[in-house]
Amino acid sequence: MTALAARLGLSVPLIQAPMAGVSTPALAAAVCEAGALGSIALGATDAAGGRAMIDAVRAATTRAFNVNLFVHADPVPDDAREAAWRKWLAPEFARFGAQPPATLRTIYRSFADDTAMLAMLVQARPAVVSFHFGLPSPAAIHALKATGALLMATATDVAEAQAIERAGVDVIVAQGIEAGGHRGMFDPGAPDEQLGTLALTRLLVRRCGVPVVAAGGIMDGSGIAAALALGAEAAQLGTAFIACPESAASAAYRAALAAAERTRMTALISGRPARCLVNRFTELAGAPDSPGYPIAYDAGKALHAAASARGEHGYGAHWAGQGARLARALPAATLVATLRDEVARAGLGQASPSSGAAFSK
Repeated sequence: MTALAARLGLSVPLIQAPMAGVSTPALAAAVCEAGALGSIALGATDAAGGRAMIDAVRAATTRAFNVNLFVHADPVPDDAREAAWRKWLAPEFARFGAQPPATLRTIYRSFADDTAMLAMLVQARPAVVSFHFGLPSPAAIHALKATGALLMATATDVAEAQAIERAGVDVIVAQGIEAGGHRGMFDPGAPDEQLGTLALTRLLVRRCGVPVVAAGGIMDGSGIAAALALGAEAAQLGTAFIACPESAASAAYRAALAAAERTRMTALISGRPARCLVNRFTELAGAPDSPGYPIAYDAGKALHAAASARGEHGYGAHWAGQGARLARALPAATLVATLRDEVARAGLGQASPSSGAAFSK
């Protein structure tokens, strides 16, 4: 077993990815009880909602679980850009007898600016806290580490990984281009190397001195074993858990996943690059400059609601990775047990000795 799995008391080096809109306390608790690390996503809620989710997980398990935060830079409001975005989407709204919102809002607050969320986490003391889209302030990192929490952060390239290590975060999640959901890049406007999970994981294992978790396109035990062979301490799987009955995926989302043929990286739905199942939204053309995340997401959610009310579900944020066609509709505990057996059959239950990464206490 890897050092990370041993520290967290896991029987399989597996982390259920905290996909916002899919992960639930019930899913996280079921994954934890089965011997992996369950996760909940707090990026779309406030401190009170986050505390309620933490309490719900703790009511169902005493095991360690992961709490995930979005640490994005809020876009600067731009009336002209937002008006152009609403105008571009107006014909799609009209298909369903609706109109775009009169104004667009910043619907999610970044953890970088959420002092109430930080105070709640310091008081609640979750065992693992992870960051996506960037890093919080040094003071926030210090406050969370002082609670004894293990900290993780997503990197999509070597430079981001090195920034994570310099900040004193304990674990780097290497998110390959195959991954479903939002791309974790710190600056969505910067050039993206689009590194795959295999190459990125190996690069970070070789170049960084902290443990690495592989994420992106991994759907079964053979994929987990391959990540371990590359020197990763664990694998993080998100799309693999969407079809679990404990997830929050809608019936339409589940049906789209079962019929999955292609995925696409797009910023149209939310304002940030994210990989999802190809649908009507991803295929829209002629978009003007985006008002950015999460302002654009306000329009995207409104369009999805208008279309769904008329029975059209092709505008949803159906996040999924490139391995979507390998998804299995199993209860979370059964899926974790199946993955554990597949890793064992692959004969690679240990991290590569070349990883060289260790935890500092």
